[in-house]
Amino acid sequence: MEFYSNGKLFILGEYYVLEGAKVFALPTKFGQYLRVFPMKKTAIDWKSYDADGSVWYNDEISFEDVLTKNNRSDDKVRNTLINILHEAHLMNPKILTSVGFIVETELTFPRNWGLGSSSTLINNIAQWFQIDAFELLQKSFGGSGYDIACAQNNVPITYQVRQGKPLVEQVPFCPAFAHHIYFVYLNQKRDSKEAIANFRKKQQDLTCEIAEVSQMTDELLQIQNLDTFITFFKRYEQNLSKVLETPTIQQQLFPDFSGLVKSLGGWGGDFVMVASEDNPVDYFRNKGFEVIFSYQDMIL
Repeated sequence: MEFYSNGKLFILGEYYVLEGAKVFALPTKFGQYLRVFPMKKTAIDWKSYDADGSVWYNDEISFEDVLTKNNRSDDKVRNTLINILHEAHLMNPKILTSVGFIVETELTFPRNWGLGSSSTLINNIAQWFQIDAFELLQKSFGGSGYDIACAQNNVPITYQVRQGKPLVEQVPFCPAFAHHIYFVYLNQKRDSKEAIANFRKKQQDLTCEIAEVSQMTDELLQIQNLDTFITFFKRYEQNLSKVLETPTIQQQLFPDFSGLVKSLGGWGGDFVMVASEDNPVDYFRNKGFEVIFSYQDMIL
């Protein structure tokens, strides 16, 4: 058996999605495979490959460890994996019975890029166990679930959580100015749980902001030109900057850039979205940022 899930980029509504805002995200051309082969031993022989073909995790996990949630090891990766598999087993006990498995995962992007190594894994395991990936996410990792929605869809989406249920809508987003949009890796991975915790600490009444973000998501889909796109996101970044009590990434690192630099997901790491009239590749490479993708090369 082979399963595949798309990576993700959170374009509009980061943080606010946790409070029920309607947000916008894009699935990427990068993702993760999960391949499952039967074996006689009642255990899971797990091997994870990074994008360069190197093995970054290799272990054998007994069915007993999964069933009893034996995560007393100091190995955080093992403990996380056991936790996910344990919850998957509780949701469908028919998979881990008398036949063991050789499991291989393969990322098509370096795992430190923050494109969804965890969400693609959870969605793949959910496909393997034939269970609901959103439910598995909540029972294991937690989070808004927008990344699961990206894992499952091959087109742009809006996403919203209402009364605990995910609402996913496929939407058209094919801007004529897409060739002016780029994605730049900031050479550091952001811990999304830490970013969310920091947001929670600064929590206030965001009723107006949530309504505004939901409206902006609809507005974004109607934008026809690059200048409007840049102005739109600069306004959004300034508003979120006030809520987070943190300068925007453009203010922090790229104040002299002519155009837009927007954080994606947890502020301060992973990828940023760049939009400018002129090709920005030399500007960012001169500042030490070598991983740069055009919109066409990154987005499905």
